[in-house]
Amino acid sequence: MPVAWLLSRLQALVPTERAFSTSQSSHQVVDAVWTLGQLNHVAIAVPDLEKARAFYRDVLGAQVSEVSPLPEHGVSVVFVNLGNTKMELLHPLGNDSPIAGFLQKNKAGGMHHICIEVDNISAAVRDLKEKKIRSLSEEAKIGAHGKPVIFLHPKDCGGVLVELEQA
Repeated sequence: MPVAWLLSRLQALVPTERAFSTSQSSHQVVDAVWTLGQLNHVAIAVPDLEKARAFYRDVLGAQVSEVSPLPEHGVSVVFVNLGNTKMELLHPLGNDSPIAGFLQKNKAGGMHHICIEVDNISAAVRDLKEKKIRSLSEEAKIGAHGKPVIFLHPKDCGGVLVELEQA
């Protein structure tokens, strides 16, 4: 499923007013209390974190972070810097990890979620709840970048697990 489709679907959730000029169009959100930002990262669940880390670093030549355990999320993460965005490599940290369940169903790993920045996560959560978009937790938690994050239910987001992160 293309990321552009998902971004347009999420933007469709917020009423917009279109203003056109001769050079380009712009979108202005009417009475918006939050704005959808850029793609922060695409998260990939991997069965072997060191092997995946070595592939992106040694074979593709990417800048790759050290392994960071995030016990509160049940994962270990590695970030692959791609210049204009990042990839987040996820590996289970313990048997209760949500990534462990994902890897049981997808032995070779695969795309787990996308993360999009928002300028006001509290307002976004309130607004999306009013629009009947479910989240996987009641409130935002601190994520891998030290900023508040919340995950939206894939059944409400075109089958994609969407993470919103405070910009």
